[in-house]
Amino acid sequence: MPEAASAAATRATIGDSEFDRDTAVSRRAPGVYDVDLSAGWTIINAVNGGYLLAVLGRALGDALPHPDPFTVSAHYLTASQPGPAVVRTETVRAGRTLSTGQASLFQYDDAGNEVERIRVLASYGDLGTLPDDVRTSAKPPAIPPMDQCFGPEDGPAPVDGSSAIADRLMLKLDPATLGWALGQPSGRGEMRAWFGLADGRDADPLSLLLAVDALPPTAFELGLKGWVPTVELTVHVRCRPAPGPLRVAITTRNLAGGFLEEDAEVWDSADRLVAQSRQLARVRLG
Repeated sequence: MPEAASAAATRATIGDSEFDRDTAVSRRAPGVYDVDLSAGWTIINAVNGGYLLAVLGRALGDALPHPDPFTVSAHYLTASQPGPAVVRTETVRAGRTLSTGQASLFQYDDAGNEVERIRVLASYGDLGTLPDDVRTSAKPPAIPPMDQCFGPEDGPAPVDGSSAIADRLMLKLDPATLGWALGQPSGRGEMRAWFGLADGRDADPLSLLLAVDALPPTAFELGLKGWVPTVELTVHVRCRPAPGPLRVAITTRNLAGGFLEEDAEVWDSADRLVAQSRQLARVRLG
């Protein structure tokens, strides 16, 4: 079998991929779900915030009467660790076209006490019922062809265990936003990339919650280094993405008092704006 055909034959599908397995939740009781947070979605020892949002998003999708996240707002209270966790959900309102719920993810400290990691408020609907009418001034980001962009595999070998999430992503960064990797940050606070899952699984509304938080921080292009923990993240999912790689563009316009915002847009292969987000993150100065 030709190599390309072999790759296509082993391509993961929605519902049968590493992402689906690692965001799976098990219903213990109505509104209560057990989950095992995978170490495969970590940077250093921190579990990626977009992956965590997808975990809670999956639990809410099971608990609410509508299938798709429309808007999800999360506050990150304490750092999550790989391992067991429990998600507790509550239906706030169930309407005809939208339902609203809240969810919290808990883990246990060394003394066996529950510690809340994340709290989410979200509204769900059915993206398949939305009208096709689009009136927008937004334009897809200008990113060079994928073969002219660069991924983690093109740089120095990382320290073992430093960025497990990179092995699970297809990430090709726009060279214009890679100055930080060469010791020459642009100062513009921009990050752009082609994005997908490494096993070939196409995007769906749930994986869009990951996509908005999977690129290197814009703080790197502002000349800053180190961890940039998310304080709050809000995602708007606008439509179901077409098959194929996504394009993600993130910008920061204002860093003040040790905090910055990141505004993200996610575009699909049909040139549709499929998700938007804004997050507030903390940075280390000096």
